[in-house]
Amino acid sequence: MRTFNIMACIAVLFGLLGVSCSKDETKLVAVPGNGASLQASVSSVVLTRENADQEALAIQWEPADFGFNAAVSNALQIGLKGQNFEGAKEIAFSAGDDRYSFNTLELNALLLAMELPVDVATDLELRLKSSISTSFTPLYSNTLPLVVTPYAAISYLYVPGAYQKAIPPGAEWAVETAESLISPTSNGIYTGIIYFPEADSEFKVTPARSWDASYGDDGAGRIALTASGNIKAPRAGNLELTVNTNENTISFKDHSWGIVGDAAVSWDDDTDMRYENSTQLWKITVALTAGEMKFRKNHDWGTSYGGANGTLNNDNIIITAAGTYDITLDLVNLTYTLVKK
Repeated sequence: MRTFNIMACIAVLFGLLGVSCSKDETKLVAVPGNGASLQASVSSVVLTRENADQEALAIQWEPADFGFNAAVSNALQIGLKGQNFEGAKEIAFSAGDDRYSFNTLELNALLLAMELPVDVATDLELRLKSSISTSFTPLYSNTLPLVVTPYAAISYLYVPGAYQKAIPPGAEWAVETAESLISPTSNGIYTGIIYFPEADSEFKVTPARSWDASYGDDGAGRIALTASGNIKAPRAGNLELTVNTNENTISFKDHSWGIVGDAAVSWDDDTDMRYENSTQLWKITVALTAGEMKFRKNHDWGTSYGGANGTLNNDNIIITAAGTYDITLDLVNLTYTLVKK
């Protein structure tokens, strides 16, 4: 009678082929099937803010066929043309879906998150990735071309907290007057500089100037709309906050500007200025003596400015008369003002 090694046998069941890889490992491989058949409503679209709530792109597909009945998960991949979907953006769909419609606002936000240039046409490619399990190789649909032109869309987050008590007194936790963080392209990454008078100063982050929703501390540099705890500033001073709502994270780094020189205290000691978030200006009122001064970033000579007649360059600023001065520093336009009181 013939005998068989049971670990080397081959079994075919429900379209699956069991292949013995070694004497102690059996691996299942899907019988080759067909990827989904993908269609799109347009092959080129120019997005505009005025059409934010209108449909911009609709896709539909015939399901992938793995050769047997299985629950299939689908995700749309959007990548740059010619990159073979390397680093492509993926949008997962609910089980059973066979179509999806993007409105202009939704599609524009997605494209900005891909860091595409605004007001410029970019060639993309679309395909549907169909999966049944991590144990099986995904199937891919046909590839469709899509030329897109996104628009710039500035968006904000707001930071109400205890630090507000200094501007003015009694205004702490006022969401209506809270400092803001800005995302120039609405790509989910927001930054801003806020002065915290003391370490561990508590605050929250809100998507609007209301308490309808707010991000709280979720631990280990993470935030969440469902977290009730307040976020805390790690130290006092001017801090640059970065909030990433794609990954629900928050980070802090020092970002200060001060005046330094013998007209102020000395060339070794900085007198820190205050950042005004709403105007993007650094300001201070300070007593100066006759002498010279410069503006310096983060108490370090790596970045500094001076200059005559209100224009920033590398020269020292000459103070000819002692007195109290209102000083502003405009790093956007590379200018400054000195007004003696």
